[in-house]
Amino acid sequence: MTYLPEEFLKRMQEMLGEEYEEFLASYEQPRTYGLRVNTRKMTPEEFEERKIFPVKRIPWVENGFFYEGDVRPAQHPLYAAGAYYLQEPSAMTPAACLPVEPGERVLDLCAAPGGKATELGAKLKGKGVLVANDISNSRAKALLYNLEVFGIDNAFVTNETPARLADAFEGYFDKILVDAPCSGEGMFRKEQAVARDWTPEKSEYFAGQQREIVRQAVRMLRPGGKLLYSTCTFAPCEDEQTIAWTLEQFPQMRLIPLPEYEGFSPGRPEWGSGNSDGYPERTNGNLELKRCVRIWPHKMNGEGHFLAFLEKDSAGRSVSGEQEESRAEQEKLMGILEEKNPKGLQRETKRNGRLDQRKKAGKKGKASGSVSENALSRKDRELIEEFLKPCSRSFPAERMELRGQKVYLVPELPETVRGLKFLRNGLYMGEIRKDRFEPSQQLAMSLGAGEFQECICLEPDDERAQRYLRGETLNIRPEETKSPSGWKLVCVGGLPLGWGKLVQGVLKNKYQSSWRKN
Repeated sequence: MTYLPEEFLKRMQEMLGEEYEEFLASYEQPRTYGLRVNTRKMTPEEFEERKIFPVKRIPWVENGFFYEGDVRPAQHPLYAAGAYYLQEPSAMTPAACLPVEPGERVLDLCAAPGGKATELGAKLKGKGVLVANDISNSRAKALLYNLEVFGIDNAFVTNETPARLADAFEGYFDKILVDAPCSGEGMFRKEQAVARDWTPEKSEYFAGQQREIVRQAVRMLRPGGKLLYSTCTFAPCEDEQTIAWTLEQFPQMRLIPLPEYEGFSPGRPEWGSGNSDGYPERTNGNLELKRCVRIWPHKMNGEGHFLAFLEKDSAGRSVSGEQEESRAEQEKLMGILEEKNPKGLQRETKRNGRLDQRKKAGKKGKASGSVSENALSRKDRELIEEFLKPCSRSFPAERMELRGQKVYLVPELPETVRGLKFLRNGLYMGEIRKDRFEPSQQLAMSLGAGEFQECICLEPDDERAQRYLRGETLNIRPEETKSPSGWKLVCVGGLPLGWGKLVQGVLKNKYQSSWRKN
């Protein structure tokens, strides 16, 4: 039986009135399980046709699917190939509702562990830039890993406070997603630990943090840009009241309608103000708040969520209120690190070998907005071009940087990013080593099906696919490869898994050691 705190139940009963019993009964139903297809690698229709395991479409998420709780999607090799991401169905909604177009500048401000960032990156289709930030360094490493598995090659993964980012990116982004740290009330059925840690005071605490995050997000949004705010909580002070505060503080922001779907419930204007105990005051409120969306577990096949979609007017009026809080106030954000999302996501990621620490790849650095000081030499370019001869995809040399021996393909960023802490700037392509180029795992994952001619294609049920993921050498038959030796892209079901080097019929495994299965 789901544990629910008494103070939480008391407040929900006052909020919901006649709906309360139906709401309470929903906690006796089993939770739902979902996955989201990576549209950079396949279409939802192609995923269905493969019939990997039984799935059913999520009606309100175009590339989302339900699966049964006894299925283990993370054990399938297509999961390691980045074909899909495991995500609670309601949690897919914010990224699905933010209309990202290829070529745009997009920010996921509170991005770890990467469920929403991977979808935003897939929508960009390799064009434009995705800045994915998390204030927690450990969680940002999980974020980086998930983006790499998905093959997102135009991401700048940062580890900063919102205020520091706003100093670097003021008025820069076309679209911003703020999946705000919250009290997590909507995830009580899924994560009992969150329910047991809950206290009435948490909602007011998080509301203060959310407003500071939104303040900085508004600074970073260009005139005419759009911001999607979301939480996984029911608390009005974190939901309607935070949006009411935003509209009051920033008159250049207005609510715009979200896509309609049967089961989506409108925001409640009467909950747009409250008292110090976190209870809503039943006033008429701002009727614009009806444009927000609430997802209730007794009305949808998912957990609780709240969404608000805002647009900054094209006149670009200056942000009202104080532009910047004190740095001491900013550091208070560090207190939310482990509270943002249900902890079980991070535990599950670690069990599946996805939360590696990779000290070298995770080093912080000073971001550069220019490649000139790290430009490749002619010899380095020739080594890379020689390796990429079997590749049909173009990698512009003018966007490549050499840092030490490592080669990166970097997105275009403003000079103001210098000094920001980051884990990755663009695509790590590989290393220059003694007159040769050695490709990275990340380069392999960024390639599309059929983009590299020198490949070895395994079927998902071929036992060598699992052996490859464990780091073992493989025996390769002559008819399975175009040439008898050299670097090969190992694929499963047509999707890249990583590299191998073929010598006399034996494939030396180059799958990144920190990604290997036990």
